[in-house]
Amino acid sequence: MIRTTQSFTFSQSPYFDDRGPHGYAQPLTEHVNPHSRPIVSYYFPKGVGEHHYGQLHPMKPHRLTLTNALVLGYGLDKQIHNIYNPPLATRAELLGYHDDDYIDFLSKVTPQNQTEMKNLVDGFNCGEDCPIFADMYTFCRMSAGGSLAAARKLCAKTTDIAINWSGGLHHAKRGEASGFCYVNDIVLGILELLKYYPRVLYIDIDIHHGDGVEHAFYHSNRVMTVSFHKYNGEFFPGTGKLDDNGTGLGKHFCLNVPLQDGINDEMYVTLFKGVIGGVVGHFNPSAIVLQCGADSLGCDRLGAFNLSIAAHGECVNFVRMQGRPLMIVGGGGYTVKNVSRCWTYETGVLVGATLPDELPATVYDSFFRDSQWKLHPPLTGRVQNQNTAASLQRIQRAVDQKLRYLEHAPSVQMRELPPDLERWLIDELKEEAMIDTREERSILRNEFFDGDGDNDAGDAVPPAPPSRGATRARRARGGRRGRGRGRGRGATTTVAHETGDESEAVPPPKTRGRGRGRGRGRGRGGASVRVEQEPEDNGPEEAAEERAGTEPKRAEGGESARDGESVVPAGTSGIPMDLDVDV
Repeated sequence: MIRTTQSFTFSQSPYFDDRGPHGYAQPLTEHVNPHSRPIVSYYFPKGVGEHHYGQLHPMKPHRLTLTNALVLGYGLDKQIHNIYNPPLATRAELLGYHDDDYIDFLSKVTPQNQTEMKNLVDGFNCGEDCPIFADMYTFCRMSAGGSLAAARKLCAKTTDIAINWSGGLHHAKRGEASGFCYVNDIVLGILELLKYYPRVLYIDIDIHHGDGVEHAFYHSNRVMTVSFHKYNGEFFPGTGKLDDNGTGLGKHFCLNVPLQDGINDEMYVTLFKGVIGGVVGHFNPSAIVLQCGADSLGCDRLGAFNLSIAAHGECVNFVRMQGRPLMIVGGGGYTVKNVSRCWTYETGVLVGATLPDELPATVYDSFFRDSQWKLHPPLTGRVQNQNTAASLQRIQRAVDQKLRYLEHAPSVQMRELPPDLERWLIDELKEEAMIDTREERSILRNEFFDGDGDNDAGDAVPPAPPSRGATRARRARGGRRGRGRGRGRGATTTVAHETGDESEAVPPPKTRGRGRGRGRGRGRGGASVRVEQEPEDNGPEEAAEERAGTEPKRAEGGESARDGESVVPAGTSGIPMDLDVDV
């Protein structure tokens, strides 16, 4: 019996397509030199592409499998420094932002018991857009685990660029699902970055408004959110007006760029570079998170823009060239073959590799047969462009006007401390408080005596006990001058709140300690907050300061606060404080 070679699979179709004259891309063979370019890490949770929302649902996690196949087919794994299969996010990590009862629901609901849990399913906004599918909770943990692992590598400075295409689910809220998104991995990743970096810039180029991330940091001045999206009042999610600016401390730290159908490459890239260039210059981010939703490409199943893969990648390259620690996540994108090509091309952009237009040979050749196996198929010109040069100029001017309020990058003087360092600091503060009690009397008795050069020391009359306001103006808490660290509980904070053209001092919002299911940083409560008062008339004490022409003692490092900025006295410089993430 003569045995012949079988060239077909069990489906009776060729394993690889015969491309004829179109050819194949040869994979890269050169391994990256670790010191020749920025360090790139790539996160691909094993099995993430095997999950299935449903046959008719537009979200297809299988696009992640295709992306990974093309990345490996081009040989980009040899240009990437580290490739990780990140661990699943734990329940405790998910509770860093999401509500306890919501995470309980996600961990328990299944397609088999969703009928019995119908009230909870409806209450948490699950249904047609956010269906209950098999292993849904595992899928959420995979997505969030990749973004958390990427953020931690950036905080540890063991990588410069971290890529997690399985992330980018930007619609999920703290206590409900939305827009195919159940867990907001972006917010969890940014909260991780804020443990180390003072300021984080979030950029969103998905065609849908990044409402979940904006909502989480709407009150924060440590995170600036910039979203480029379609907006007409009806397109999902219906938010993202040009006038939405943030509120409270986060006022002017939220930027929206609403666009109309059919915007082309030239318009989009020009506007993107103009806006992001200004934002980076004014906000001066310590790290950047870029959501690369591919539904802004032309020919997307749910999109309405005319962007090519090259233009989408040019936006990614512009952000890369800012030279900041960068986390890249995926997002929307519902024409599977174009999403995988786009994210593969952008992986090449991030590692600095030039990819040929021919696709490499993979087991998914049949997906790309209609475009003749090209990396850059024609996607533009399918939708009429309703944007005009004048409308985009108005948007650019509006953004520039808002950036004028950011005269200086906000400083961060308080941050979460590790538990051991926190305990050490509390003990030190208690010890210093005992010393200050003994020093208080001698400082008050020698209020006007400045040393041997003071000729009026003998004539000084012991003054009356000073008022609270006068003592605050002359020195930091406890009467010790020029100290970089103050006491603990008696510290005061002055917050300038802008009202119209004038600034008045108002108390900052009350913070809450870390609780289960709340995205709060760990801190010590009890610090008192007082509104800055005009100094009272303190008789000879204040008159002496006016004659001497002195200024109030500065709170931190000898620098006085500028108009409109928070004055944080030395007494609060080392105390952990709650991270303000409001939704």
